[in-house]
Amino acid sequence: MNMAMYDVIVVGGGAAGLTAALYTARQGMSTLVLTKDIGGQAILTPSIENYPGFESISGLEFAERVKEQAERFNAVFKYEEVKGIEVADGYYIVKSTLNEYDTIAVILAFGKTPRDLNVPGEARFVGKGVSYCAVCDAPLFKGKRVAVIGIGDPALDATLMLCSIAEKVYLISKGSAFVGHEDLMGLCLDARNVEVLLRTNVLEVLGDSRVKGIKVRDPEGVKEIEVDGVFVELGYVAKTEWLKGLVELNDKGEIVVNKNQETSRAGIFAAGDVTDTQFKQLVISAGEGAKAGLAAYNYVQRLKGKPLVRSDWKTLLK
Repeated sequence: MNMAMYDVIVVGGGAAGLTAALYTARQGMSTLVLTKDIGGQAILTPSIENYPGFESISGLEFAERVKEQAERFNAVFKYEEVKGIEVADGYYIVKSTLNEYDTIAVILAFGKTPRDLNVPGEARFVGKGVSYCAVCDAPLFKGKRVAVIGIGDPALDATLMLCSIAEKVYLISKGSAFVGHEDLMGLCLDARNVEVLLRTNVLEVLGDSRVKGIKVRDPEGVKEIEVDGVFVELGYVAKTEWLKGLVELNDKGEIVVNKNQETSRAGIFAAGDVTDTQFKQLVISAGEGAKAGLAAYNYVQRLKGKPLVRSDWKTLLK
């Protein structure tokens, strides 16, 4: 067992995961959030107009606000993709691409996960130059050279964020033309330090202890480009295969939960788009995240023989 035992580990940084972390941290639980990015699919939305209390808010701003709230209650965020969960004696071992963590309870709230580039070197350099979240990691590349590999507005947004920080930004696409919002594309093309590379395939991420470059194939042949960071913006995909045998999944690969966000395995909860909930909406994901957080709190309290909570604000009950 590792030296540190978390009360709860939240897997995922979208609306459900962020809200779950806010609720568990606010109850005083030691909370770790493991995620490849912050905001999930919500950051693809420039204007959310159906969330109560906001006439309009961008998905990115919404996610950042909830993350900051959770951090004020001491939730810890680490940008690592979870690859497996091992059942131990009275606790769980959550295994990421970089580390292993012990926890009493787990909340699965990863929705859809950023799509991998699937080239040699990518997995090796995650957290060492390879990122799936420009919002999270752009400040780390001030004055450096980076590549954004992707499609559509997410790649354009990442490029615009990075071009104000990095020395040089390569915007790379397999296509013969880049598709995206016309205004975003114009801003990218006008940026003096952005170079758009079309009909270019990334073959490998290069480096030693950190990313040093990428190997690409363009119409002129194979070459290497020197970069310090690689930002992958290829959209999102549902990844639940690694949960088979751990919790019940339906025929769509969604996690089956009850009204309290409990899965088929005690101590593991789930919320948001990764579950079998019928409606996939931001407000529903946030609500389910809150329920999962409170249910996880009660689970841990029972194991510790401590009082339970009926709601987030009422008196604690036995």
